[in-house]
Amino acid sequence: MKFAVFDVAGAVHIGLVKGGRVISATSAIPGLPTDTNQVIGRFEEFREQFRALESSADGWLALEDVHLRSPVSRPGKILAIGLNYADHIAEAGRETPTQQIWFIKASSSINGPFDPIQVPKASPNSLDYEAELVAVIGRGGRHISRADAPASVIGFAVGNDVSVREWQSHSPQWSLAKSFDTHSPIGPWITLTDEAPDPHGLDIKAVVNGVVRQHSNTANLVFDVWDQIVYLSQAMTLEPGDVIFTGTPGGVGWLSEPRFVLSDGDVVRIEIDKLGYIEGVCKDE
Repeated sequence: MKFAVFDVAGAVHIGLVKGGRVISATSAIPGLPTDTNQVIGRFEEFREQFRALESSADGWLALEDVHLRSPVSRPGKILAIGLNYADHIAEAGRETPTQQIWFIKASSSINGPFDPIQVPKASPNSLDYEAELVAVIGRGGRHISRADAPASVIGFAVGNDVSVREWQSHSPQWSLAKSFDTHSPIGPWITLTDEAPDPHGLDIKAVVNGVVRQHSNTANLVFDVWDQIVYLSQAMTLEPGDVIFTGTPGGVGWLSEPRFVLSDGDVVRIEIDKLGYIEGVCKDE
């Protein structure tokens, strides 16, 4: 099952995607909340109705006739791990971390899967891409065990941890440099764990202007997704709709030879096996 948020005819709908088509759960399921975090948190309550809707013969729209939004409208938390693929650690000239390195991205940075990515006026010559697998918390909780970690996730999406590298050098804490508006595109939908129970072993790519610049596999995570959830939940309660960026592989533009930065008109496509792709055109702010 694939959970999506889309606009059509000026209205926002929560729905399901299947085979190049989308259907509105907002119109079909009485009492369904309009807030995506609430739907995610109460998903089990509505699961059978979603299943029935997925089997419906009528009411489907072509994906090209709607505008897909971020499948989580405003996450309570966007959490992102740094230095979590060996090839990215090597290109950064760093040692493999013995502890997980985390930063927080502002929830206002969330962006739709096919919406423009701003090249910020504050730093127009240091914009970079980072292909990432995104985990979306469903049930969540505190002090989650590794055995229980898979059940805390509702599903997975494709993400781009867009980074303003000049601002990343302003401080040892990366959060501000990772939190510019539009710099957390995710989607194109959430592939629920019934279709993708194990997020490890998925091919992941960043393609910029048709050129593959990152290519790895989520099997290469230093700290896997379940370890990340265990670690984070020791510090905080993970809540429905929280978004976790799980790390980027080697090949980021800022560390390439020669250095590459994104500019107006560049097209960034992030692809992950079984989860689909997102694609944004960079536009000057």
